[in-house]
Amino acid sequence: MNEHKPLDVLVIGAGPTGATLAIDLVRRGLDVRIVSKSEHAFDGSRAKGVQPRTLEVLEDLGALDSVLAGGSPYPLIGLHAGPLAVPWRMMRNRRPSADVPYPKTWLIPQHSTDRALHDRLEQLGHHVEFGTELLELAQDTDLVTAKVAGPDGTEQITARYAVGADGGSSTVRKQLGIDFTGSTDEQDRMIIVDAVTTGLSRNRWHMWPRLGGKFAGACPLPHSDVFQWMIRLAADEEPLLDEAALNERIRSITGNRRITLSDIRWTSVFRPNIRLAESYGRGRVFLAGDAAHVHTPAGAQGLNTGIQDAYNLGWKLAQVLAGADPALLDTYEAERMPIAAAVLGLSTKNYDRMTKLDPSSLKRGKDEQQLALTYFGGRLAPADSNRTKTLRVGDRMPDAVLTGSDGKHVRLFDVLRGPHFTALAHGSRAADALDRLEWPALGAQLQRIAVGAPAERADHVLTDPAGTLGQVHGLTEDTLVLVRPDGYIGHIATEDILTSTRIAIQTMMPSAEIPTVSAPGTAGAE
Repeated sequence: MNEHKPLDVLVIGAGPTGATLAIDLVRRGLDVRIVSKSEHAFDGSRAKGVQPRTLEVLEDLGALDSVLAGGSPYPLIGLHAGPLAVPWRMMRNRRPSADVPYPKTWLIPQHSTDRALHDRLEQLGHHVEFGTELLELAQDTDLVTAKVAGPDGTEQITARYAVGADGGSSTVRKQLGIDFTGSTDEQDRMIIVDAVTTGLSRNRWHMWPRLGGKFAGACPLPHSDVFQWMIRLAADEEPLLDEAALNERIRSITGNRRITLSDIRWTSVFRPNIRLAESYGRGRVFLAGDAAHVHTPAGAQGLNTGIQDAYNLGWKLAQVLAGADPALLDTYEAERMPIAAAVLGLSTKNYDRMTKLDPSSLKRGKDEQQLALTYFGGRLAPADSNRTKTLRVGDRMPDAVLTGSDGKHVRLFDVLRGPHFTALAHGSRAADALDRLEWPALGAQLQRIAVGAPAERADHVLTDPAGTLGQVHGLTEDTLVLVRPDGYIGHIATEDILTSTRIAIQTMMPSAEIPTVSAPGTAGAE
């Protein structure tokens, strides 16, 4: 138990957001506990779409293989109009490329995503403490104290930081007194059901649009005989959830008496919640995922936005615990709140179009895939920073396929993978700066890549025969690119490479002094 030494971080909530954060913190060597008031893991399909950027995050965390094994690409939509079912492609059928290895949104029920994350956490030697409910939360300038009730009674847990990833009805948010601004439409309700279904083909996501904004949809869940049903109710309809009532309702909406639901696994009555927390934390306690923002399910954004909240916060907590300026944690809200606000707008727009039977509501593009999200213009990515021909500070670092000294291909993402920063030096001046760049012994360490020129201290000396770094990354001159642990660009240096990089890293590093020169006789050689 936590009687003497405080934890580094207490994570409250064990859905995708909380589990992602716990994995990221544990792999950084931090002392973490993750608790959930639920008696067991979530068992419904609810958030079933995992976006390409999230697949990249899961690869970094070591959970991707399980997620890919548990899911599949989305099928075509089948729009039912009378006896006809018109095929409709929701998203472009993109192939993997050097810069985007996972271009397709992945269909996987949330319970399978949760299981993959929990399994990964157990591989790292930790587990979710189910049946453990937060009762009280207090903090001072140094510590957070949480009173929890678990299987063995009540307990007080102290930690240097705490994160509430405990969903839309977050106890942590309420204990902090943070307003959850927005609206809930009590008249707009949708039944969501996971059930074994016969009488429908499994190669389509079936949809039956009806007048008045009513519709029904049935999406086949991978590797099972279960469909996720979504049925929008009229304002005066009761959400009857027993098997007989559901079968009758579905047959009435679809006009198909052959459809039969059985073995109902999970049911829910959804009401559009569109809310954003007024802040993402107070003091030593932070909010993430649905505890900070909720929105409609249109576009498969909620789970993905929550996972990226955790991915943004994890490395910053670790750096501050290692001695970085606590002001680094202020950039969590500054970077993630605008993203959540944009996601709320996107999902609301898609949902409104869906209720009006607008076919464009079914289209999914780069906004939904979250590959183009950027932190450009923030404190860690100033708008007046250098840029390449195609990338700015704060943008996602694209993947690339490079070549090692042995002639074998090396994926850039394989080098980025892990809890470290990465510095990629392109050209001889950048390689010289890479050799002379010192790095603190505390906190996240640095992987060094030299491309197109040798560097004595490089962990990897690579070449780019396909020209991806020029075409995709816009590296056409001597450039040093610093990549943060979350895969976003922290600095681009084309002039005064060593000096500007040293200045840029100071806001993200433990406060130990970083020497300007790493070897005698090299001062001023930029």
